[in-house]
Amino acid sequence: MSAVRIALCQLNPTVGSLAANAQAIIDSLHRAQREGADIAVFGELAICGYPPEDLVLKQGFLKDCWVEIERIAEQSSSCAAVVGFPEITPDGSRFNAAAICWDGRVQSIYRKQELPNYSVFDEARWFRPGARDQPLVEFKGVRFGVSICEDIWIDDGPVLRQAQAGAQILLNINGSPYHHNKLAQRELMLRERAVGAERPLVYVNQVGGQDELIFDGGSFAVGAEGELLARIGHFVEDFEIVDVEPAGASRPTDRIEAPLEPMEELWEALVLGTRDYALKNGFSEVVLGMSGGIDSSLVAAIAADALGGHNLHGVLMPSRFSSEGSVTDAERMLSILGAHSQTIAIEPAHLAFEQMFAPAFEGRSADLTEENLQSRIRGVTLMALSNKFGWLVLTTGNKSESAVGYSTLYGDTAGGLAVIKDVYKTLVYDLCRWRNDESGYEIIPESVLTKPPSAELRPDQRDDQSLPPYEVLDPILAGYVDGDLTVADLVDSGHEEHVVKRICRLVDLAEYKRRQNPPGLRVTSKAFGRDRRLPITNGYR
Repeated sequence: MSAVRIALCQLNPTVGSLAANAQAIIDSLHRAQREGADIAVFGELAICGYPPEDLVLKQGFLKDCWVEIERIAEQSSSCAAVVGFPEITPDGSRFNAAAICWDGRVQSIYRKQELPNYSVFDEARWFRPGARDQPLVEFKGVRFGVSICEDIWIDDGPVLRQAQAGAQILLNINGSPYHHNKLAQRELMLRERAVGAERPLVYVNQVGGQDELIFDGGSFAVGAEGELLARIGHFVEDFEIVDVEPAGASRPTDRIEAPLEPMEELWEALVLGTRDYALKNGFSEVVLGMSGGIDSSLVAAIAADALGGHNLHGVLMPSRFSSEGSVTDAERMLSILGAHSQTIAIEPAHLAFEQMFAPAFEGRSADLTEENLQSRIRGVTLMALSNKFGWLVLTTGNKSESAVGYSTLYGDTAGGLAVIKDVYKTLVYDLCRWRNDESGYEIIPESVLTKPPSAELRPDQRDDQSLPPYEVLDPILAGYVDGDLTVADLVDSGHEEHVVKRICRLVDLAEYKRRQNPPGLRVTSKAFGRDRRLPITNGYR
């Protein structure tokens, strides 16, 4: 056989929606057949979506997955399908597997050998590793090595062994989650793997948001010398057929999508994560509190891009401490986005709470307690609107605030999705400026970008009265949280010791708050929650 026509089928599954996922696979398989493909390749656990987490522990779920695999197999013909699924064997063993189907039935099954159990991955909880040496797949006179995600990240792992065993083309199916700047790193590694194996390699990744995780797609094919043969879209469902030579040089397709710039990829990730979290959980409209500050402005812009301004409800909740500029900035931005705007002043509730607590607080000066009351009134207001109208509440706290506990439990942390929970404050500014430059006009008013950050819970309040400037704070947090550096490490790198000690202490003490925050979109390599799991009760400092 000369060139093998391989269809890259990049789909956005919904975890647990087995019949719908199977139908999407069948539709893509039929398209591949119509367009003359020899093999249609789908993502890791494509039948159930990745990651299915403890659904895999339900035997009924696994049996239902197999029913859908058989339905897909029945639709296969001279075009083979490689489909990821969770397998249960007669002895009760569970595997992360790929079904290879043609001529109306499952012809072969590959079982993932390398199970990631770090960062956001817990596959050892759910699956057994497949056998070290599994048969190659021979189809239409060509020998294929099929592997699954982590298998290909191991230098001397399954993929190299498949090449040494005689595989002529390597197929790797993935549920590889996104983090900032991962796209280029991943592609470089896969090119190196193709060169090391001296075989052409086809990589197919899923796309879409699943709870905190975002999958970027970006499926591609490379030749045996690492040359790029095809690259399809990032953060979108996509389809492309590439001709791959089992031996010799393959010809690149006309379809090589350009890589995304760093700010663009981050923006697209946040938009996709917001859209899928809302829609896959049955929400068509969202609501958030608009303070006129930069965080709520950024979240509003992301939500409008994700769902359309007409599905965004911005609520202004001014207090006695709200500045006139904050109100007008919020109103202006909502108007630019074409969003719904309403004002619900919290002063009546604030006064009522003060009166209610007056006897209990008698003899004590006003402090953070009274400030937090305002935030909690706003949280109650947004949740009431959510209950009444079925809107998803988006919270607006960023990673810098979450790290040091600069938030109010049951106040500004109340909601269904924390859109920028994994975005440091300095990056918030970068994203806002990028979005304005991209649109060619001010989506986010310049006055929002230049005003001093403030919670506006007391007269003339500014963030830098409680925290170091974000230009100082964020590098310390990135080192301590993302890099697991010690206080001594951070001091040695040039940060002031008393500042470092204070910030690290705040991070440690705020763990109980973070545990109670809503799920937030993961866009860095170490997000709070799945990536970083520390005990609340913890005497190690």
